[in-house]
Amino acid sequence: MADQPLTPRGAATHQRILDAATREFAERGIAGARIERIVAAARTNKAQLYAYFGNKEQLFDTVFSGSLERIMNVVPIDATDLADWAVRLYDEYLRRPDLIRLATWARLERRPAGHLVDDHDRVDDHKLRAIADAQTAGRVREGDPFDVMAMVIAMSMAWSPVSNVYAATAEEPAEAHEQRRTLLRDSVHRAVLPD
Repeated sequence: MADQPLTPRGAATHQRILDAATREFAERGIAGARIERIVAAARTNKAQLYAYFGNKEQLFDTVFSGSLERIMNVVPIDATDLADWAVRLYDEYLRRPDLIRLATWARLERRPAGHLVDDHDRVDDHKLRAIADAQTAGRVREGDPFDVMAMVIAMSMAWSPVSNVYAATAEEPAEAHEQRRTLLRDSVHRAVLPD
C-alpha cells in the first residue's frame, strides 16, 4: 500500500499516524513506544499502521527521517554565518522539542557511537560542502568541515530539551531567550572565525 498513491482519506490517516508516532517516540523512545497508543491517538488500527509502515522500527525510521528533513528545510545552513545558523537551530528546538528528542532516542537506542545515520541516509553532505567552501573563502577556520559542523550544532543544543545542564522551553521570558541567542551567536562566531 505504501507504493500506491494515497486517497485523501488515506493521506489523512497516514498523517495522523505520523503525528501520533512522533509524539510517542519523542516521549518514550523506540523501546518504550507502544503501537496501541499510536493507533488510539491516530484514530486508526494496527492493520492500517502496518500496511503503511511495516512495523514499529520502520515507523520510527520514517518519523526520524522526516524530522531530519524538517530541520534541513526549516533551518537551512548558511556557512557564511554559522552563528546565525546556530541561533536558528536554537529557535527550532524551542518550537519543536520533539525533533531533538527523536535524534537523542536514535542515538541512545540505535547508534551509541559514530554517525547518527548511515552514510546513504546522510543529509549533511551539502552542509559539509558549504562549510568547506566558506573555509576556502577564508570565512571559517580550517579543520574538518564535519567537526566544525558538529561543534556548531552542539553549541546550538546547549539549552535544548536534551541538555545535561538546562532545558529551555518556549514558555520562558523572551528576555531569557534573547540573552541566550546573543551568547550563542557571539560564542559560535568566535569559535569558527579563521585563525
